[in-house]
Amino acid sequence: MTVDLPRGWAWARFGDVADTQLGKMLSAKSRQGLGPMPYLRNQNVQWHHIDFSNVASMDFTDDERAKYRLQPGDLLICEGGEVGRCARWTQSSIEMCFQKALHRVRPRPGIETGWIEFFMRWAAETGRFGDRVQGSTIAHLPQRDLRALEVPIPPSAEQQHIVGAIEEHFSRLDATESMLERGLRSVAAFRTSLLTDAFKVDGTLPQDWRRTEIGEVARVQLGRQRSPQHHAGPQMRPYLRAANVTWAGLSLGDVKQMNFDEGDFETYRLRPGDLLLNEASGSPNEVGKPAVWNGEIESCCFQNTLLRLQARDIDPGYLYWYCYMAALTGRFGEAGRGVNIRHLGKQGLTRFPIPVAPKVEQERIVTGLEEQFQQSSDCEAAIHQALERTHALRRSILSAAFSGRLVRQRADGGSASAMLERIGAGS
Repeated sequence: MTVDLPRGWAWARFGDVADTQLGKMLSAKSRQGLGPMPYLRNQNVQWHHIDFSNVASMDFTDDERAKYRLQPGDLLICEGGEVGRCARWTQSSIEMCFQKALHRVRPRPGIETGWIEFFMRWAAETGRFGDRVQGSTIAHLPQRDLRALEVPIPPSAEQQHIVGAIEEHFSRLDATESMLERGLRSVAAFRTSLLTDAFKVDGTLPQDWRRTEIGEVARVQLGRQRSPQHHAGPQMRPYLRAANVTWAGLSLGDVKQMNFDEGDFETYRLRPGDLLLNEASGSPNEVGKPAVWNGEIESCCFQNTLLRLQARDIDPGYLYWYCYMAALTGRFGEAGRGVNIRHLGKQGLTRFPIPVAPKVEQERIVTGLEEQFQQSSDCEAAIHQALERTHALRRSILSAAFSGRLVRQRADGGSASAMLERIGAGS
């Protein structure tokens, strides 16, 4: 490290100021036994809090319980995934162990747990782990590299002062972010309400409306199936698949190609105004997710992970918004087949019910939804910008804290070097 530290601070190796321990390795044998005990995994440890929503259990012997049991004040750090993500264990009434995907850290006397906790976040957000993080697909911070990290250490009283200031600032930001996230949920609920009200989902249809099936007002077609014989050929053409359809419209940054002869090309060629729907998904609220094709790529076709609708006796915009509603609310998913993956299928979409308003009313509904969705999107964008500012503020607070600028330095704070010498002498 070449960063200058404030007077009285010192650099120290992580392993010199805290004891570290990796958790128990998961195995098929440990899943069953006479001593089941709850344990924390990587997914349970979020920034500055423990998520108890999905705590697993496995067998721990008496010796393992003693070795891996958590104590109040322990810091848990993610060894893999989002390296460095950490939270303090504060529970005294819950017996809990931890798995190998986590480092348990116990700071030595004179070192605040909160100081190490916030250092890890600062290090994660500023890239200070550097080449200590290993792995080409999933990042890992091995114990030896964690112990070798250099940590800026102020005197003990200064640590407490700075940690208290960080927590005060973060508490205000937590409240702000909570309010902004409630705003995002309100926008989402507002959109759903707009859609269900527009199509009279929970009410009686007006007398001049009629109920029918999507197959009666639009042509339904499933895309062309992929097969090895089409991976190469003289007539390679671009095609769309489920990955190209998003809630925000078509994503065309990764468009694949396969061979379409003239007959297949004519059958599966996309035409401006076509409505494309995801045929299947593991999430019920993603089945039938729609997007409109406007001829963005020349000579483009579509694969059988998509269904195409071509409006006949109905306003195309009305059909799009109705499909958007049916996908967003999970109605397409409920109509699909399958357990883990829900398939809507050509038959399911063809027979799916649709309320049809008079032509003039269809146009009014489309115009109203477009205007109100644009307004809600503007509101959503403003909330996301505000959230980005709170995230930037957190980074600024941490940067100020670990450069000694967040709080006024105490003249009588003592020396970190002397404290580190005492820690070394006592280890």
